[in-house]
Amino acid sequence: MIELKKAEPQDCGAIHAMQVEAFAELLEKYRDTATSPGAEPLERIEARMAQDATDYYLILAKGHQIGAVRVQRLLENVCRVSPIFILPAFQGKGYAQAAMGALEEMYPHAEAWRLDTIREEAKLCHLYEKLGYRRTGQEEVLQPGMTIVYYEKQKRAESGEST
Repeated sequence: MIELKKAEPQDCGAIHAMQVEAFAELLEKYRDTATSPGAEPLERIEARMAQDATDYYLILAKGHQIGAVRVQRLLENVCRVSPIFILPAFQGKGYAQAAMGALEEMYPHAEAWRLDTIREEAKLCHLYEKLGYRRTGQEEVLQPGMTIVYYEKQKRAESGEST
């Protein structure tokens, strides 16, 4: 269904353009220019890609770039997804779910995965919860009507399954 291709520094421009397009609706809705990936400058993506503990992947469907995802290796066995995005024309087709599953397979050493999203965006919360992510209880109000909620997914050591 999808392919994850490791991004290279020369992909930063394409990643930035897709990120701006993918987050445009949320940026317009919340007008959160301080933290929205849709408002980030290209230089921020370039700086993140240069970090040793960061991997960016292009999300491809039928060979076409439809999104991207950044994985941070926080600890030897803990990874964080921030951000993951799919272009609007391809949203709602299961691509983000497939990409998340593929990522987990690519990092078998990861015993925990972390991410965060906007609590008021029920479809995003549902996606992550469907994938086995659980709310940590940590929330951060960025502005009235916009709260960031934190998620984590743990692997069960005894069975190798995720909880």
